[in-house]
Amino acid sequence: MFKRKDEKEKKEKNEKIRNILSSKWFFGIIAIILIAIFCIAMTPVTLQNDTFYTIKIGEQITKTGIDMQDHFSWHEGLAYTYPHWLYDLITYYIYSGFGMTGIYVTTCILTVILGISLYIVNTKIAKNQLISFILTAIVIYILRGYIAARAQLATFILFVWIIYCIEMFLQNRKIRYVVGLVIISTLIANLHCAVWPFIFVLFLPYIAEYVLALIAEIAIYRKVNIKVLNFRIKLLTKSGKHVDKKIKLEEKLQNIIEKNEKIKIKREEDLKNPYKIKFSKNPNVKWLILVMIICAFTGLLTPLGDTPYTYLYKTMEGNTTQNINEHLPMTIIDETEALSAIVVILAILTFTKTKIKLSDLFMIGGLCLLMLASRRQITMFCIIGIFIVNKMICGLLELYTKNGLETLKKISMDKFGYVLMILVMLALSYHFYEPKQDDEYIDDTAYPVQACDYILENIDLGQARFYNEYNYGSYMIYRGIPVFIDSRADLYAPEFSGKEEDIFMDFIDTSSIGQFYEDTFKKYDITHVITYKDSKMNMIIKETKDPNYKELYEDDYFTIYERLNV
Repeated sequence: MFKRKDEKEKKEKNEKIRNILSSKWFFGIIAIILIAIFCIAMTPVTLQNDTFYTIKIGEQITKTGIDMQDHFSWHEGLAYTYPHWLYDLITYYIYSGFGMTGIYVTTCILTVILGISLYIVNTKIAKNQLISFILTAIVIYILRGYIAARAQLATFILFVWIIYCIEMFLQNRKIRYVVGLVIISTLIANLHCAVWPFIFVLFLPYIAEYVLALIAEIAIYRKVNIKVLNFRIKLLTKSGKHVDKKIKLEEKLQNIIEKNEKIKIKREEDLKNPYKIKFSKNPNVKWLILVMIICAFTGLLTPLGDTPYTYLYKTMEGNTTQNINEHLPMTIIDETEALSAIVVILAILTFTKTKIKLSDLFMIGGLCLLMLASRRQITMFCIIGIFIVNKMICGLLELYTKNGLETLKKISMDKFGYVLMILVMLALSYHFYEPKQDDEYIDDTAYPVQACDYILENIDLGQARFYNEYNYGSYMIYRGIPVFIDSRADLYAPEFSGKEEDIFMDFIDTSSIGQFYEDTFKKYDITHVITYKDSKMNMIIKETKDPNYKELYEDDYFTIYERLNV
């Protein structure tokens, strides 16, 4: 009797364990924990150059507010637009309270939030936890080079939730999603106004599908003809004349209506099972257009004037995007992950019966074009494209397997599945974290740490006008040394600076030896030069033993000269 009771209790206990393991909430908790660990492992310890000026600009805002003027270059009267003023301010407060460790921990937290957001929104849109988990890990891996203490990391998260709000609004048109879109739009306009116009790009595929469906409906059902006939019949009815003509028009109208009924039945059947592209006229898109118009006014909810509306246009108008690596067109052969993603998408669409929504096709096509035009847009291709790829993979499994999604669910939600998932993710996390566990927050091979110590101890900054290079100008700002240029490229372009001189292009031409460095130094009355030890300019000065340059300092990576006869 006791033996039977023990067996029953054991069976009940095993059943409870199986129920817990097979529950969505349990898988979700494990997935979120593993994603968080993986995101932390992918977060770099060493800070990126933009972080240094971000700290100083945030500090400056606490002193002078947003005065639309630069305070860190020795060029006088440069106009500065503060394109991510709110992020700069928050970063400074974190730094002032917790130092570089605070910034690193914040970056880890934002990366974790991005990973969890991708996973949650994926499960809401595509309804499959395992595929969402795997794709989220892949996207975080691809984005590893763009994870940094920069404003873009915060806006990545917000763009994920924009897609969620749009998709949910189109399903049920609830006001909370409108509020979410307006709040997110306002946040992006203040956190990183350079990418604010991209919000409206995300609305366009849905609107394009609606417009095309509307045009097709008007053409197929001959709605214009029906309206014209109704109008003509109405006129004849009022006049009381041409009764025969009126009868003929009514017969014609009736014929069109009867044909439309037959077409409607046939079309509804075709739309249920289209050959490749699914599209429909979602009535909620009309309201989505109104939401987009409302969001367009959130660009005014900043202290930056019209900057959210003009910043991107001015940037594209100038030369900076043609000379900064991350803005250049993608060389697709060098981007293995992007090439693989495009091949997978094309293979699924070409060689299988998997169908795709017209709006998704427009979205993925537009993202591909943006990515090819500018390599940094691989971030948007991954962050937004993941939802479309997820739906395509789920559709593929439903078409070509018997209960494929259910089988995946069972495999992933048993003991073996959990153990395998945990071991794989922990191993990958350790693999990516291990090489950087001894990294410093500031890389003294990339930034002139000791050189700046020398400058601050030996050179009068009130009299000096340093020529420096783009990649470490931000660090010099962080150390309180006025610069010739730094990674705020827009500041030094005439479209933004309010100056006739194109400081940015003068730097590009000088650093590439397309323009003789001495000509540039005369133009700007340079008194001191700090340069990479292995730069072309330094090699020329050393090889020619240029008498106009006195070497003041040299370490393994940087050299400082005083320019004589200024």
